[in-house]
Amino acid sequence: MSDAVIKLENVKKSYGSHEVLKGVNMQVNRGDIYGLIGRNGAGKTTIFKMILGLSEMNAGTVSIMGSTNKQTLLKNRSRVGFLVGTRFYSYLNARRNLEYYATVKGIPDREQKKEIDRVLEIVGLQGVKKPVKSYSLGMQQRLGIANAILGNPELLILDEPTNGLDPQGIADVRHLVQRLRDEYNMTVIVSSHILGELEHTADRFGIVNEGVVVREITQQDLQENQPAVEIAVNDLKKAREVLEANGIKIMREVVERSSLEDFYFRLIGGSKE
Repeated sequence: MSDAVIKLENVKKSYGSHEVLKGVNMQVNRGDIYGLIGRNGAGKTTIFKMILGLSEMNAGTVSIMGSTNKQTLLKNRSRVGFLVGTRFYSYLNARRNLEYYATVKGIPDREQKKEIDRVLEIVGLQGVKKPVKSYSLGMQQRLGIANAILGNPELLILDEPTNGLDPQGIADVRHLVQRLRDEYNMTVIVSSHILGELEHTADRFGIVNEGVVVREITQQDLQENQPAVEIAVNDLKKAREVLEANGIKIMREVVERSSLEDFYFRLIGGSKE
């Protein structure tokens, strides 16, 4: 039995004459934190729309929790939480906003208080009574994640959850994502253009370029991919010419693995500079 929670096969999407997705193939397995990587305009958000059913694809198939049947897909999508931007009533506080969205999601009135208490505790906003318009960007993102996990979904989709955050806010979101997987058994798909941060968050990655997932890799692939070796010696000039020939003493060796950023730019081209 496959562990695939999400599977896209040859998914294509065009807007008029503009082809956004050109045959996307990707697989997200149960328990993954799956990082979707790509430039702005590469097709990441459109992939999310295909998974969520927010836009019709022109070709291909989307499977959610093993089903491609239209009726079952609709049911399975109710088990998916998502953060694609943050849209709240700015004059209401976190609880009042979540009460509205809990009703929209069909959570019974008698269960709403307990569920809202639960998600506010998870994201660290319990007891915050001020209106959303006074929230920092980091607090808004955490409220967006609280909304996404209302109802305890099995799969969570986060589109650029660290966009615009300061280093502490980025670290907070990273730890929250890992906690949702480790403590609440959620499978998480997260996109980001901050490759160094995503490298510390996800354990599998899909690299999107010009409407195609050109490669899927794991953390182990990064560790095994073309390691760079730095050697400190007592005579750099001679070491450059004849490192192994003249008995030059090696003072220090440091072995570094390729970073996600290194892998990305080797694969699709471009420069980190």
